[in-house]
Amino acid sequence: MELSLRRLRMLRELHRRGTVTAAAAALHYSPSAVSQQLAQLEREVGVQLIEKLGRRVRLTELGLLLNEHAEDILASAERATVALESAQGGVTARLEAGVWASVASGLLPEALATLAVDHPGIEVRTSELPPEDTAEAVRDGSLDFSFVIDYSDYAIPKDPALERRVIAVERLHAAVPAGIVPAATVSLADLAEHPWILSGPRSHFGRAVRIACRRHGFEPRIHHQVEEQATALAMVAGGLGVTLVSDLALALLPAGVDIVAIPEPVVRTVSIVHRSAATPRQSLELVIEAVRTAAAQKGLAAGSTVP
Repeated sequence: MELSLRRLRMLRELHRRGTVTAAAAALHYSPSAVSQQLAQLEREVGVQLIEKLGRRVRLTELGLLLNEHAEDILASAERATVALESAQGGVTARLEAGVWASVASGLLPEALATLAVDHPGIEVRTSELPPEDTAEAVRDGSLDFSFVIDYSDYAIPKDPALERRVIAVERLHAAVPAGIVPAATVSLADLAEHPWILSGPRSHFGRAVRIACRRHGFEPRIHHQVEEQATALAMVAGGLGVTLVSDLALALLPAGVDIVAIPEPVVRTVSIVHRSAATPRQSLELVIEAVRTAAAQKGLAAGSTVP
């Protein structure tokens, strides 16, 4: 009997989430693909592993037994990967990363270009996810690392299973329709009467900006709730309202938008998170170094490991 690591990971995810749809979303597969792979796993082991419970599913007793061993097998596979990388003179590895738009456009091109020259055996593949979802995907094993954000007004909780490495520190700036703010700086309070374009309150960005505005004595009047920064900036260019934009997202700036400094800045810290390990994975360390260098070249250099 040969056990597929991919199918064991699907079994583990199904046990954690309770539905095939949720497991598929976490692993970036279609539900039908997950169902087919789990059915194949049952054929390989020769026993029933999954049973239906209303709209949900659960593991049978034998499924739970296999899931316990799956945790050990997957952990051993990761340790073996680290050991093999450490034994190589030239590192060869493929890493799966979680990114979002401003990181993908503002940091990764330079970092991966440098990595391709200095360490051509390292391949990084990316999946764009909401910043709120990337850390969980790392913890669950579907990604090797991801980028996360902490805001000065709103930090995300630390996870003891994950190690966080600071990459860059950005300031947020006011993005306003061209010509409406003649001064070189603008207070958040001075933007209170303008319509706002902002992501929803469940997103880290949307929540952090709302908290910052409340700290300055007002609730932003949100006329347009959009999740993508590029969309928000396009709407600002069209004169529909104001928003805040980070240093990295300035690369997405369209014509018709003025960037104005905020004297009481909202600051955000960009970090890479990966699963904690006794022995650091060499390929991951090299990727982190390359991304940090790219951030430093943009004037966004930051410190090191966050405890």
